[in-house]
Amino acid sequence: MKIRVGYGYDVHQLVEDRPLVLGGVTVPSDLGALGHSDADVLLHAICDALLGAAGKRDIGFYFPDTSQEFKNIDSKILLKRCIEVISADGWHVGNIDSTLVLEAPKVMKFVPDMKAIIAEICLVTGDDVSIKATTSEKMGFVGKREGVTAHAVVLIQKD
Repeated sequence: MKIRVGYGYDVHQLVEDRPLVLGGVTVPSDLGALGHSDADVLLHAICDALLGAAGKRDIGFYFPDTSQEFKNIDSKILLKRCIEVISADGWHVGNIDSTLVLEAPKVMKFVPDMKAIIAEICLVTGDDVSIKATTSEKMGFVGKREGVTAHAVVLIQKD
């Protein structure tokens, strides 16, 4: 069996009058993430980690923010397409470990739904998906609620 590890990171500005979509779940918030798509920072980080582990280009190469095709697209579709890209080369997901970094709102009660969505798309069980959440202790752009970030590490394998 061959295994590879990939790392992904994403960041989006927080603004008024946009939904906050994290891990495929719309989280109630006074601020939402700004982006060409639905700006789901967690799914974007996982996409980059998957693509990187498979030796592919980054999410922007496959889904450029200059294309109207991807304007306001649901990032669950992007994650599904990334799974298709790596599956075409015989790779499948072993596990995903991720961290959301945002000052507010508190998201832990939404994590079970996020895990279920990600697991279903990635063809793994919920036990194979970890989502942690933390703040930046009111420091930097995250602490000032100007943005949200996510980090993801994935293990992919091929028989």
